[in-house]
Amino acid sequence: MSTASLSTETNNLGHGLKVRHLTMMGLGSAIGAGLFLGTGAGISTAGPGILISYCIAGFIVILVMRMLGEMGAAIPASGSFSHYARIGIGPVAGFVMGWLYWSLRVMVIGAEITGASAILHSWLPDVPQWVIAAVIVVFFAAVNLSSVGNFGEFEFWFALIKVAVIVAFLILGAGLVLGLLPGTDPVGLVNLTEHGGFLPNGIGGIAAGLLIVAFAFGGIEIVTIAAAESRDPERSIGFAVRSVIWRISLFYIGSVAIMVLLLPWDSETIAQSPFVSVLNLANIPYVAGFMEFVVVAALLSAYNAQMYATSRMAYSLSSRGDGPRILTRLTRNDVPLFAILLSVFLSFVSVALIWWLPGTLLGILLNAVGASLLVIWIFIAIAQLRLRRRLEEQGPLAVRMWLFPYLTWLALAMLAGLIVLMLTDADARDQLISTAIFCLLLTALGMLNHRQARVA
Repeated sequence: MSTASLSTETNNLGHGLKVRHLTMMGLGSAIGAGLFLGTGAGISTAGPGILISYCIAGFIVILVMRMLGEMGAAIPASGSFSHYARIGIGPVAGFVMGWLYWSLRVMVIGAEITGASAILHSWLPDVPQWVIAAVIVVFFAAVNLSSVGNFGEFEFWFALIKVAVIVAFLILGAGLVLGLLPGTDPVGLVNLTEHGGFLPNGIGGIAAGLLIVAFAFGGIEIVTIAAAESRDPERSIGFAVRSVIWRISLFYIGSVAIMVLLLPWDSETIAQSPFVSVLNLANIPYVAGFMEFVVVAALLSAYNAQMYATSRMAYSLSSRGDGPRILTRLTRNDVPLFAILLSVFLSFVSVALIWWLPGTLLGILLNAVGASLLVIWIFIAIAQLRLRRRLEEQGPLAVRMWLFPYLTWLALAMLAGLIVLMLTDADARDQLISTAIFCLLLTALGMLNHRQARVA
């Protein structure tokens, strides 16, 4: 069986992305609002026990990314896991997964714009926040409409800024925890045992925190979407998946561990600005202003990557008949013109919502995302289970899932356990129900689309 027999997606996109571009895109997308703005909310929800949420979600993400890397290296496609669901499970599954992910990324776009424009508005109080958000949208629309190589280079340097800052944060934080910096003493475990203990809100707190944590890890999968536009997809995606997995785990779990060790989980400062609160302990001058700059850079970088992901997913879905054909039209630079413009339009919708709900939009978007990611991870695991044997018939796999099929089944079992756990929390339960209803709606649309395609 040849690769062509599995790859039914036409890809006329450019091929200007390098390995370093893919790696930084994965980091750039995942290190955004979820880490800089969602971490404090997660700690306030679950207390120090949020570390359990991050470890559970981190382990699942590592397994899911390994599965995704296996399929992506064998069959590079701009639709990534949506395409794998289509050929591994069925056309309706591909439809549901693609548009669910697209909707998810659109919500993330709104979160990134809201967070970045709110900080910039605090610097420029005379300029309305929605105006700042509109300028951001126009600028990044131009970036995404340029060649994919230029986009990748821009995203590489943008993401590098925040990666360097997080590394510095981890080093300084470790120094504070161990009492190695001048005028500091080891902190011990006092903040894990006092203020209600390690699980002040019980198991329910962990469940509630999982939605925020799932959102935080979301975005890492963009490396497999972008692989279709790389010069050597098989080698690029293998390297990018391996490197992104451990870096994201280190950055997130390491950062959160430092926060809960150094600061009481129920303090106002950790809820509002956990990174600044930690760095203030090191007596670094102007740290608040500097971290605000870094957060803006992180959010803008993540927004840039989200716009890329939504446009490519829309292009992929439309190229195989699951969306309007107009979204497959390319520019002279081989980028999907109308798919990008659709993302731009929806970004302006977010700008309008910022004007309408200036103080509440970010929280709504953060809560609406996590449950959708769980469904996507489940689809990825099922697709990998069904495709593995077929992929092996093509030849040696560049990336292989560990201990197949046992770890794949373990990932599915853990995802099922997370869903059960979330049902114990009222807010998480509402999000799961909303996601289930949305998935049923997409399933109905997918079945209708598939029936019309067969008639045609």
